[in-house]
Amino acid sequence: MDLKQMPELMKLCPVADIPEGEIRQAALPDGQPIALYNVDGRIYATADRCTHGEVSLSEEGCLMGKIVECSWHFGTFDVTTGAATGMPCEVALKTYPVELIEGVVHVVV
Repeated sequence: MDLKQMPELMKLCPVADIPEGEIRQAALPDGQPIALYNVDGRIYATADRCTHGEVSLSEEGCLMGKIVECSWHFGTFDVTTGAATGMPCEVALKTYPVELIEGVVHVVV
């Protein structure tokens, strides 16, 4: 395997910074924002922008269980899979594998 293509873990924040049922924003090394969600004590990570309207889900979205709703046109996504679950959203969100290491959230990039 090419070493340049090997995934790496990126340290983001303590798990305690993401209360259950909440969304928080973090950034990848290239500055791209991602959204972190706490659903029933499990942390999930997706791209932060709605695929329909380019709105920040962490800043303006509403998390209801495992579904995040975009505030602009009220489209929805399943944060556990990234799947678009409500119109007008049709394109899935990019998801990132999450690892918790000693109480700290890391994503695989």
